Amino acid sequence: MQTVLLDFQTRVQEVNQYFEFLEGLIQEKTKLVVSGDKGEQKIITINPDLAKIFKANAFLILYNLVESTMRNAIEAIFDEISSKNISYNLVRVEIKKIVIHNFKNRSPDNVHSKMKDISLDIITAGLNRRELFSGNVDRDEITKTARKYGFSFDTDYSKTKHGEHLYDIMQHRNDLAHGNKSFAEIGQKTSIEDLLKVKEEVIEYLQQILQNIQDYLENQEYLDNPIQAP
Repeated sequence: MQTVLLDFQTRVQEVNQYFEFLEGLIQEKTKLVVSGDKGEQKIITINPDLAKIFKANAFLILYNLVESTMRNAIEAIFDEISSKNISYNLVRVEIKKIVIHNFKNRSPDNVHSKMKDISLDIITAGLNRRELFSGNVDRDEITKTARKYGFSFDTDYSKTKHGEHLYDIMQHRNDLAHGNKSFAEIGQKTSIEDLLKVKEEVIEYLQQILQNIQDYLENQEYLDNPIQAP
């Protein structure tokens, strides 16, 4: 889980750097410098249409943070179970259902070489991280995933709005990825002030979900009979 948290912090830094740059451009604190034919330099303000494109791109960056964080976190659950050599018989019913679902979707040719002790190896043999999420991560998907694995999806609403912006982020990402809407069309509907607020709430929401998953792992709540937290 520490690797997941470190990756999250690295990606958060990337997000913050982009938003700082974007805010500076739009508020004209950051200037663009262009060179003329004779090598002279000229400071120009950002084109309004270009600003819309930059703002739309912010949704792609935020969605990248959301999906990568959740994928890494779920993979960490399987890594934790595997590293502790916990057998299928000991995990909670919800995990058993997930394992069977994953395994039945795998070709025998792809999993037989990974199977030495079926009670242990079946848990991770059927996992395909590419299939964990695919452009569909919003608050509802995270809540459904939390219920499916058994970790808490509760967060501090005053700081996270319980991830209510994640649906719009996902929808904007999908519209851009599939060409349903242009970058300018997406970007013109959102102010930099709103974007900054959304960014802070999304980061805080993900951070609290990661803390919930860390507690889940530390308390071994993936077991049928988890240890009791002090």
